[in-house]
Amino acid sequence: MTLHPNLTSQILGALGDIFARNQHAEQVVDARLKANRKWGARDRRLFAESVYENVRWWRLNWHLAGLPDAECLQPEAVTEERVQTLWDAYWARREAKEAGQPVAPVGDVSPAILASVPDWLFELGSKEFGADWPGLLAALNQPADVFLRANSLHTTAGALKADLALQGIEAAEVPGLPDALRLKERRKLGNSTAFCNGLFEIQDAASQHVAPLLQVEPGQVVIDACCGAGGKTLHLAALMRNKGRLLALDVRDKPLHALAERAKRASISIIELGVLDKELVHTDLFDSADRVLLDVPCTGLGTMRRNAEVKWRLTAKEVARLTRVQAGILRDYSKFVKPGGKLVYATCSLLPDENERQVQTFLAEHGATWTLEQELHLRPDREGFDGFYAARLMRNV
Repeated sequence: MTLHPNLTSQILGALGDIFARNQHAEQVVDARLKANRKWGARDRRLFAESVYENVRWWRLNWHLAGLPDAECLQPEAVTEERVQTLWDAYWARREAKEAGQPVAPVGDVSPAILASVPDWLFELGSKEFGADWPGLLAALNQPADVFLRANSLHTTAGALKADLALQGIEAAEVPGLPDALRLKERRKLGNSTAFCNGLFEIQDAASQHVAPLLQVEPGQVVIDACCGAGGKTLHLAALMRNKGRLLALDVRDKPLHALAERAKRASISIIELGVLDKELVHTDLFDSADRVLLDVPCTGLGTMRRNAEVKWRLTAKEVARLTRVQAGILRDYSKFVKPGGKLVYATCSLLPDENERQVQTFLAEHGATWTLEQELHLRPDREGFDGFYAARLMRNV
């Protein structure tokens, strides 16, 4: 396979943006695709695939290129010459693999390099998951499938599947998730008629388990207290049949603007947007909600298949900071739930410190007030979805 010079140049430039200039991979890819609108489908696919594969396997490719391992994440060490050397090594390995002659690393190579993760993360995973870690890590290093969630206010998964088939897009329904479809191959759907008409959202299957766990009903008062851009908020609104009151809150206002547009497209009218001041105690919301969703800020390690750069940005210190933030959110925002109401605590992480240990600590302090009803642990090596954790708790009357 031959790549034309402009395509190769754009790939190398993108890798420089990501690793030398600390820009986010998705934003870099989107910007360069927009700047090269004349590319055909093949070139666009090759560009995105090559960039993301090099982000995923950055440390291993760096090693195969003969570059010093200690410098692979130092921005000043990621020069144009070194990126070219790394690209040559990656392309040689890719061609050898396609020819059935995979290139083996030279010398005594650590398992962390072979798995292309930082040492601290490999050691933490080994400690937490034991014999399961190699298989889990292998699954995290695979590209993720694309899942859609049919907007049940306007269509069904079966009807959406048939609609997509008319456009030459193959999809399969997902057992256990009545609104989910799995695409057979990656396709750009953001400009499709079905998307523009609010018939579906792109949402991983693991994420689609969270809103149903909250057991919302039409007419209830529901708070999504860490809503972000609102993927789960929209799912909650659909499960509520667009009846009731759904408060979508976040400490940042930018994602709320995106949610407003998404809600409009989906023809959802019950969502009320609000910015939370994390420095204040929001007593006005105490005992106000039948249901509360806390999809808390987390490491995102469960999403490594679709967001490989998370492993390069994260540090052990940041993990510790996030666990403190999560504990505070669970402690403070659980007060929004009425007696007899329910709360779901969720993360897109795999780490027990962010997941079941947070819930265990909360219950140790508030066990007389709360009852744990159900937990979900989803993993890419088992279910084939993102890594996710969710727990439903009921506030005792």
